Amino acid sequence: MENFTLYNPTKLHFGKDITNDLGKVIAGYGNRVLLVYGKNSIKETGIYNKIKLQLNSIHAVVFEYGGIKPNPVVEDVDAASRLGRNSNVDVVLAVGGGSVIDSAKIIAITIPVSHSAWDFYSGMKKPAKAVPIIAVLTLAATGTEMNPFAVLQNHKSKQKLGWGNPLCFPQHSFLDPGFTVTVPKNYTAYGIADLVAHCLEAYFGKGDASLSDKLVIAIIKEAIDNGPALLNDLKNYELREKILYASTLALNGITMAGRRSGDWGVHDAGHILSLLFDIPHGASLTIVYPAWMMLMKDRIPERIAQLGKDLFDVDNAKKTIDKFEEFFKKIECPVRLEEAGISKMKRQQILDTMNYNKVSGMNHKLSGNDIEELLDHMIG
Repeated sequence: MENFTLYNPTKLHFGKDITNDLGKVIAGYGNRVLLVYGKNSIKETGIYNKIKLQLNSIHAVVFEYGGIKPNPVVEDVDAASRLGRNSNVDVVLAVGGGSVIDSAKIIAITIPVSHSAWDFYSGMKKPAKAVPIIAVLTLAATGTEMNPFAVLQNHKSKQKLGWGNPLCFPQHSFLDPGFTVTVPKNYTAYGIADLVAHCLEAYFGKGDASLSDKLVIAIIKEAIDNGPALLNDLKNYELREKILYASTLALNGITMAGRRSGDWGVHDAGHILSLLFDIPHGASLTIVYPAWMMLMKDRIPERIAQLGKDLFDVDNAKKTIDKFEEFFKKIECPVRLEEAGISKMKRQQILDTMNYNKVSGMNHKLSGNDIEELLDHMIG
């Protein structure tokens, strides 16, 4: 096991009607609030009105930035940061899924400066301080509500990157499973896929950590046992509760303890698909993961086979891959590019963009030939 420091300062508020405490928590940081959200879904579901009631209860002065995209872009982050800076806000309140909370994290460190948020991603600048971040999650998927990482894309530089800093931990995250019951079937499925992929990135990371492996298996089993049932009963609060908690545990640090790093090569490749074709993040991962395991099945057969034994009671790497494809299909996620509407005629464009971005893993490095083979498996 590798030496590790496990640090998570986020206070998690979980359960039914938990946002009834939101107002008094915000008041502890000030009353000038930048409210960040996506398009119209929180207004259509009534979540927006519940949040505004909490803000009104503390007489908050609210500045709103709506319209954050599912694959968030630097232009929105920079525009929201200017609004927060000019309005001298005390706190950033993110209400939405992973894209909204990711954006809010970077907005929080960009408000105190005068440069673009992308300067943090490019390595040109390092954050020195942040406006406090409070998150209200509406989608079980990324685990961003309890970690310091954020994904952002920049079409000008042809990049979609993950980046993190301890200043980007939310101070508080509110998770009411009831806020997720209106998430449609497809995005519920993509969220389930995302949490599974986060566990797999840890499992295939660098370092031998047997207890962390057991945590990975337990979280994935929670998704396998409850995910398909949830897709057949989208209003089921208890199933929403199980998936929501699993998604948080999948990326709050506990599955990485004892490892030097996760791998993240699949996410690296998946980000290219979202960048080029704007497909949902979870859908990109269900296409790439089976292909990546096919690439790796003769390199790490024992590791993949052990995963299959623990999850599916199968005895070799190929059967493990087949079982993952079967599960992803069961939750109606694509496992090949064409199933996501991406023509195989786009192969060269994808290949060029992956090579330009130097797609690879932190543990299992990928060569140019590996990228070509990976892409061929994604085409099928």
